[in-house]
Amino acid sequence: MIFDATIVFVIIDMRNRKFFLLPLIGIIGLFLSVPAQGDEVPYFYWTAEGLAIPERLGGLRGDPERGKAVIVDRDRGSCLTCHHMPIPEEPMHGTVGPPLTGVGARLTEAELRLRVVDEKLVNPDTIMPGFYRHPSKLNRLHPGFTTTVLSAQEVEDVVAYLVTLK
Repeated sequence: MIFDATIVFVIIDMRNRKFFLLPLIGIIGLFLSVPAQGDEVPYFYWTAEGLAIPERLGGLRGDPERGKAVIVDRDRGSCLTCHHMPIPEEPMHGTVGPPLTGVGARLTEAELRLRVVDEKLVNPDTIMPGFYRHPSKLNRLHPGFTTTVLSAQEVEDVVAYLVTLK
């Protein structure tokens, strides 16, 4: 479970004696992943070759429809917080990260997998979280947070969807 982090800023207009509430969608929740008791999911070790992870995580096959659901879900992937994508039915798209339209034509499945798993191996200066970085390498607020942001199946689902964006 990943908590939604919506922060509300209050701006006070002293001249007109009014105040405004401005919501800001945060991605802090991406780093507050806490499994329910007994929900431990196995971690599948992976190996990067160059700028790619050629083998599917745990040998799992991804589903593009489930991947799209993870991408738009603010409690899981939350990709639209930073990226613009060809999903017109979703109202808000970010501009912090690169647009992902056509990413399946530019990158291979294996290259996409590494970027979702741990973009810092491609670009050490990125602000994109490692969605399947080993739990011991995650910056967590509390030692009890011991899971990856996405499960191996969710990563494979997201990759399967991104591959379709030609």
